[in-house]
Amino acid sequence: MAKLASSKRAEKSKQSELKELRSTGKVPAVVYGYETENTSLSVDENEFIKVIREVGRNGVIDLEVADSGTTQVMVSEYQFDALKNQITHIDFIAINMQTEVTVDVQIELTGEAPGQKEGGVIEQPLFEVSVTAKPADIPETIEVDISELNIGDSIHVEDIRSKGNFVIENEDADSLVIISAPTEEPEEDENAEEESVEVEATAQKNDEADSEEDEEK
Repeated sequence: MAKLASSKRAEKSKQSELKELRSTGKVPAVVYGYETENTSLSVDENEFIKVIREVGRNGVIDLEVADSGTTQVMVSEYQFDALKNQITHIDFIAINMQTEVTVDVQIELTGEAPGQKEGGVIEQPLFEVSVTAKPADIPETIEVDISELNIGDSIHVEDIRSKGNFVIENEDADSLVIISAPTEEPEEDENAEEESVEVEATAQKNDEADSEEDEEK
C-alpha cells in the first residue's frame, strides 16, 4: 500500500494563501470520513501523482497526517486546472477496509477483434461501470477481451460479472463493446452524372448562341 505524506493547514485559507501554496508545488486537500474529523491538509503534487500511478484512481493510500498518525483513504475527487496543468484540490475519504464502497471503474479493451480486420467498427457504449466491493477488492480497470468478436458480435455486462470479487451495479443488458458492420458509401448515380454533363453542355451552347446574336446586332 502506497504512502503519502501530508501537512495540516488552516481550516479557512485565503485565496492568496492557497495560491502561494500551489506555487510551491503543494496541493490543498481535505480528509474526512470513517472515524476521521474533517481536516484541511496539503500534499506534494508530484508525490500524489506518483502514488496515483502506483495504486490507480481507486487505490487505497496510507495518508500520513502530522500529529494524527496514518489514515487509510481513497481519493473521492480531485480538481484539475487544464490551462495551468495543475491539480488544484483533492478530497480524501477515510475508509473502513471491511466496508464495501461503490466507485466507477474503467473498462479496458484488450486484443484485436477479427471483425475489425474485416472492416468492422468497434463501438464502446460504456467506458466505465459502477462497482461495489471492499476497498482491497476494487480493480484498477476491468479488462474485456475482444479477440473473438466478429462483425455483429457484442459483449454485455452479464458477460463479465464473474471477473472478480466485486459486484457490477449496471444492468446485465448494458453493452460494453459492439463490432458494427462498416458503413457503405452510397454508389454514385452515373445516369445523373451524364444528365448533369448534358445540361451543362446545353447551357454552354445556349450562352454561345446568345453571344453570337448580340454580336450580329
